[in-house]
Amino acid sequence: MGDKTDDWLSNVSRETYEMLTAYSDMIRRWNPAINLVSKMSIADFFERHIRDSLQILDIADIPLGRWVDLGSGGGLPGLVIAIDAKCKAIDRHVVLVESDQRKSTFLREVIRTLDLDAEVITKRIEAVEPLASPVVSARALAPLAELCGFAHRHLVAGGVAIFHKGSSRATEIDQAKLSWSFDMLEIPSVTNPDSAILYLRELRHV
Repeated sequence: MGDKTDDWLSNVSRETYEMLTAYSDMIRRWNPAINLVSKMSIADFFERHIRDSLQILDIADIPLGRWVDLGSGGGLPGLVIAIDAKCKAIDRHVVLVESDQRKSTFLREVIRTLDLDAEVITKRIEAVEPLASPVVSARALAPLAELCGFAHRHLVAGGVAIFHKGSSRATEIDQAKLSWSFDMLEIPSVTNPDSAILYLRELRHV
């Protein structure tokens, strides 16, 4: 779990910390049956998953309103974004798209328990009607070229896409640019020196 004395946690409000802890506890209870996150990362859940999710809120100007999280899995970053929004009274409705029924059940239980402004769509991403969102996110989901296709379908004009990417991102970026044009910020991850957050605007077909 996290330690409230950690430097980054000192900037998290008590309410936010308590809600994130409640979410973490639910992950731990459900994970043996559903495998929401890797077993190896459970012991360092706050650093590996919570901090990794929260960092995307600090990297650039992110629109308010709807936020679509694709392939949400155990709710990372989607549920963390919803918790942050609730605690800060921010106008942000999070839509979590997850095709796995059991994971969707978990997501809905967290939303109900913590009374979050969020909803779950249990469908494959390709089957979801365009959601017209100002923000689309995804973490550990698919190659960048494929993510661009998903995001383009669900973003409004002028919207932003935010993707966690690992050490192979340079190759993925080159591949994506064969089919897509975008303005991009590449921000080093605070949790993994080999990873980065890709922040894309003006996404369009080449």
